[in-house]
Amino acid sequence: MLIHGMQKLTLLDYPEHLAAVLFTGSCNFRCPFCQNGSLVLAPGKEPVIPEEEIFSFLKKRKGILTGVCITGGEPTLYPELPDLIRKIKALGYPVKLDTNGTNPSMIKALFAEGLLDYVAMDIKSSRKNYGKASGCPGISLDTLQETIDFLTSASVEYEFRTTVVKGLHETEDFSDIAQWLAGAKRYFLQTYQDSGRILQRELAERNTAISSPLLKLEPFSPEEMEVFLSILKPTIPSALLRGTDR
Repeated sequence: MLIHGMQKLTLLDYPEHLAAVLFTGSCNFRCPFCQNGSLVLAPGKEPVIPEEEIFSFLKKRKGILTGVCITGGEPTLYPELPDLIRKIKALGYPVKLDTNGTNPSMIKALFAEGLLDYVAMDIKSSRKNYGKASGCPGISLDTLQETIDFLTSASVEYEFRTTVVKGLHETEDFSDIAQWLAGAKRYFLQTYQDSGRILQRELAERNTAISSPLLKLEPFSPEEMEVFLSILKPTIPSALLRGTDR
C-alpha cells in the first residue's frame, strides 16, 4: 500500500494519544476546500515513503508514540488497507481511521477483525447540500447512512466532524445535521483554514477547460461558529468546536 506522507508527531489528530499520521492518496470525493488537493488529484506524482522506513520509525518510537492515524485521501479505497493495519497493530499501536464513510463494507470488515480502535467520519454538510460540499452532485447518501448507522451501534470509538466553510455552509445545514446525527457520541465543528493548495485551485490549474469562477471559500467568525454550535447542542449534546473548550 502506497503511503505518500507521514507526520511523525501530532497531539491533535488522535484524541488522548501522541500519534503519527500516515497519508494515503486518491479520493472519491472532490471537496472544493480539501487541504490535500495534490494528494487527491494526482497521487502518482507525490513522493512515496517506503514501507520499511515507516515501520522502522514506528518500531523506534514505541513507548513514545501511543497511536497511529491513517488518513488521506480516502484510505478505504485500498484493498491493502487491512494488511497495513495488521502490521501496525502487531507493533502494539492502536489505530485511528479517517474516512468519508463511503465504504461501509471495508469499515465493518476492519472492525470485525479488531483492527480499528477509533474512526473519524467526515460529515460534509446537510443531506440536501452534501453534493455541493463533497464536490459530487447527485451523490447517493445510502452508503454514508450505512456507515453512520454502523458507527453509532458498534462498540468502536468514533467521532463525526464537519469542516465549516463560508461559501458552502449555511445555518440551515446545521439544523438538518442536528436531526440527522441526533445523539451522536462525539461531534466536532472545525473552522476552515486555507492552506493555499486547496483542491478547487489544484483542479482549476490542472484543467484549463474549467471556465466557472472559483467558489469564494472563507472561515466563519468565532461568533458565527458559536451560533452553529448552539443549533446542534439540543440534539447533539456532545457537539464541540474543535480547538476550543466549547
